[in-house]
Amino acid sequence: MLTGDPARRADRALAAALATMRAGSFDQALKLLAATEAGPLDDFASARLDLLREQVMFASGLGTDAAALLLKAAKRLESLNLDLAREAYLSAWMAALSAGRFAGGGDLLEVSHAVRALPRPAHRPGPLALVLDGLALLVTDGAAAARPALRQAASAVANADGSVDEELRLGWIAQAACVPRDDDHWPALLRRQVQFARDAGALDQLPAGLSALAVAAVWSGDFAGAAALSAEADEIRAATGRRTAPVTAMLLAALRGDPEVAAALIEATITEANADGRGIAVTYAHWAAAILGNGLGRYDDALAAAGQATQDTPGLAVSVWALPELIEAAARSGESELAAAALRRLSETTQAGGNDFDPAIEARSRALLSAGARAEELYRDALDRLGRTQLRPELARAHLLYGEWLRRENRRVDAREQLRRAYQLLTALGMTAFAERARRELLVTGESVRKRSVETLCELTSQEAQIARLARDGLSNPEISSQLFISPRTVEWHLHKVFAKLGISSRRQLRGPLPGNGRAVL
Repeated sequence: MLTGDPARRADRALAAALATMRAGSFDQALKLLAATEAGPLDDFASARLDLLREQVMFASGLGTDAAALLLKAAKRLESLNLDLAREAYLSAWMAALSAGRFAGGGDLLEVSHAVRALPRPAHRPGPLALVLDGLALLVTDGAAAARPALRQAASAVANADGSVDEELRLGWIAQAACVPRDDDHWPALLRRQVQFARDAGALDQLPAGLSALAVAAVWSGDFAGAAALSAEADEIRAATGRRTAPVTAMLLAALRGDPEVAAALIEATITEANADGRGIAVTYAHWAAAILGNGLGRYDDALAAAGQATQDTPGLAVSVWALPELIEAAARSGESELAAAALRRLSETTQAGGNDFDPAIEARSRALLSAGARAEELYRDALDRLGRTQLRPELARAHLLYGEWLRRENRRVDAREQLRRAYQLLTALGMTAFAERARRELLVTGESVRKRSVETLCELTSQEAQIARLARDGLSNPEISSQLFISPRTVEWHLHKVFAKLGISSRRQLRGPLPGNGRAVL
């Protein structure tokens, strides 16, 4: 307000609004932008203001038409600043993905075609251009065509070495580059970006990064770690007022086979997301419902839910992850044609995957529709490949499906071996419903199996587990408070509760009762 030159005043006001958005003060950022808009602005400053306003609305979860408005801002910026236009197009792409079925104007296809029409960078393209081109290819030409470009983009993001401001500009890129889930790059990129957001106090980006990292933890079987990350993200969202879906909580309840908790979360998410225009949240909810149904053996329910989850954003993110659920539910329901059609779609996304996960899931799914020696070959291939990944829930489910097939082939001795392994893994992970499926199959083979519970005498809350892990790793109370955005006194209070629950008296003793998955086991 003290700056005399109008152009410099506008530039500083926009910088202040951006910093305020980064701090999670969305309402204050919008007030700054409104005040800036009242003054004289040139075309570039006006375009930057429009872009920043829509980015604030999208970051706050309030912009139901954010994709269309961000697309408009991106097109306006093309003739003014091509790099900033690309940043706007990436925001528009992510907003369109979030809107899903509710996108209307500015959907993924429209945004992607606009990106494909951009002029090529004059010099060697940076991470932003690489990711944007890969995502556009993903929508217009499919996963097989986009995979090499996205792998190159993920590598560029991982090797970027810029300032904090530049790294924060890559915040969405780290997640977008991994939209086709990649076991090699995904977790490392997310951890890197979360740490940058932590260090900078970027509360606009940190919750989304934590949630994405929580989903990665779910995939690896670290349910306690996922819950802790999700709880931290929820606390930040509550402080900033951002609205979002309980994605991690839904997935955990579904994988654990808790029908009451899962159903309540899924129903509430679908209701709220339909009202807010967040299509991807609806898709997540249907995916969780499909997992729940398959775990409980309610295959008709799983089939209906997976059908809903695979309708949106074909070839992208959740719709791809839901295809194996659809194939399993359809195969178990006798819907062989529907299962075969879903398998064809899955195969299109796993071509040129370059990792063990994609061919493993395709082999496991194809085995459900095969017979004899071919089915056994596919199951063994899936187990071999999944055994080389960190994706323990998928490995456990592969043992279960193989054991179920062997039992139906009257190979009881072989079936017991696979089903025992499945039961042990699923029980250890806390996937109760799937474990019960394995137990029932073992009983049919003639083996007596006693129900097991998770072998814990006490459980830490999500925040207690998060604080305990950080204390175990050597962080002081002030360092923990800074990382989790809570007071040192709160950290001390939680640690007292942790010590009491674990029956210990010092941080040094955390190394024993607190394993890497964050679950307290005595």
